[in-house]
Amino acid sequence: VQLQASGGGLVQAGDSLKLSCATSGRTLSAFHMGWFRQAPGKEREFVAAIARKSYGDSTRYADSVKGRFTVSRDNAKNTVYLQMNSLKPEDTAVYYCAVTQILWAYVDGTHNYNTWGQGTLVTVSS
Repeated sequence: VQLQASGGGLVQAGDSLKLSCATSGRTLSAFHMGWFRQAPGKEREFVAAIARKSYGDSTRYADSVKGRFTVSRDNAKNTVYLQMNSLKPEDTAVYYCAVTQILWAYVDGTHNYNTWGQGTLVTVSS
């Protein structure tokens, strides 16, 4: 599976962005998909995940983005999205998508993912 993240950019606080993660290779619907981010000088952290289709497309969010970010999947386009609303300067980071087949209970663990996209930079100015 190869992943391609896109959609990042420079926005102001309160704005919205929608990130996309497209894949070539195997169907994304067969995997749990995660979004992570890494700010300068910080470790990569979990943002959101969506379960594989057979698991009912359940979602999970980090507390810091709950209520502002929405993860979704378009199986026909083999693409996963991260809609980010009410962006804050602290959301500034490189955002990565990744796939895993780990148990759903562990999808917030960075080390549980073995295939990553190249990242897309999101910069939120105050």
